[in-house]
Amino acid sequence: MRLPAAAKKKARIEIIPMIDTMFFLLVFFMIATLSMTLQRGMPVDLPEAESSTDKVQEEVSLSITKEGTVFFNKEPITLDGLEGRLLDIQQRDPNPSVIINADESIHHGLVIQVMDKVRLSGITSMSIATKPIANQ
Repeated sequence: MRLPAAAKKKARIEIIPMIDTMFFLLVFFMIATLSMTLQRGMPVDLPEAESSTDKVQEEVSLSITKEGTVFFNKEPITLDGLEGRLLDIQQRDPNPSVIINADESIHHGLVIQVMDKVRLSGITSMSIATKPIANQ
């Protein structure tokens, strides 16, 4: 007795592994892009506030460390030199924004002096960076 010949299966291209590969590449490039973001400020321990937001368009970052050092976009600067640099930026861009990153343990007077220099340079858009309160 002779068995009938089985019909040959046609070759198929499986699409599910291709979708998995494309998804992996998408996630990889998204994470790689996020790691390339530009951080202009110095790392400081920010105070917490309920009204803080994560989305702020940053142009100029002024950081004040707990030692009292003022940084202009990661570059140390004196209070006297700060006003001149801010005036230069104000002339290039008519409406720049300034973010002040002050360590929570810094004296209030130094933050006021920095804010005064920003106002004297004619910049009206100024924010103080905070971090959200951690849920308990």
